Amino acid sequence: MPRKRPRGVLAMGWACIEAAANGRTEHAPTSADFPETVVRRTSFTAGGGHGWRISALETPRETPAPWKIVVITGAPSWAEYWAETLAELPKDREMIVVDRPGYAGSEPLHPVTDIRVQAEALAPVLRAARGQKVLLVGQSYGAAIASIMADQNPGKVAGLVLLSGFFGEAGPTAKWLLDMGSKALKVIPRDLRNAVIEVTGQRPQLRHAKRALARVNVPIHMIHGDKDDFAPLEVAERLAAETVTRRPIRVVRTEGANHFLNDGPAEQLIEALESCIPARTSWTFRWPKLPAILPARLPNPMGRALGGASRGPAGPVPV
Repeated sequence: MPRKRPRGVLAMGWACIEAAANGRTEHAPTSADFPETVVRRTSFTAGGGHGWRISALETPRETPAPWKIVVITGAPSWAEYWAETLAELPKDREMIVVDRPGYAGSEPLHPVTDIRVQAEALAPVLRAARGQKVLLVGQSYGAAIASIMADQNPGKVAGLVLLSGFFGEAGPTAKWLLDMGSKALKVIPRDLRNAVIEVTGQRPQLRHAKRALARVNVPIHMIHGDKDDFAPLEVAERLAAETVTRRPIRVVRTEGANHFLNDGPAEQLIEALESCIPARTSWTFRWPKLPAILPARLPNPMGRALGGASRGPAGPVPV
């Protein structure tokens, strides 16, 4: 029987410790749950001249789908926790979820703390087939990175989603975990250690993300649970209100949801992402309407002007 994907903070932390103890980079192997025709592991070379191997999960498609959904995960960055969402994705959509630099099967081994470097390293994932559009999703810590990616790659992103975005201010649960992690940096597994280092150093860098959001000229959507005790909804809403953007940020408040929106039923998350994709519209050619032209008024032998009303009794008719 395939293993169940760990859920919740403690289960995720234990999965990381167990994987490290067994020398694995995968925290919940998808190969035991889904065939490669549904979800498969892939990799690409990082951009920006870094040359790192970046690992990811993707949905294989025989022909390119109209929309490609690119997910930049948070901290720790584990694509495995999106496996169920990938498997439930409709056939007319593609999705690729990355293990960011410094996590899981991606290089390097050390943390990459500069969110601008992360953005340029992950830029190759935005490549799309001819005619295909990209919806870029930044989850938690990945929201700031995705914002910079959208700004640095104009024309390659058709929409930006900030999913449970973390913007420098931790909620009560995250504060407790960061405090515990900071005290145990030397003994916790690499992925947890890198996450603590990343998150505690993010706040001074947020000016880069805010500057990027102000320049992005695509629809921006903010999806956030009102029960999020990692990245408070109020912080995200304040960012949306205070940041002057070229287009208004659409804020979607998800009732009863916590920080891990991808930990719930896959269909709910897919529905939320679908709401960020414009509905298809049929296009029909119509001939332009020409202005009506009245016929010229010419005299006739019956005493009427052609195209006009009668002018009364006719005068003498020349012979």
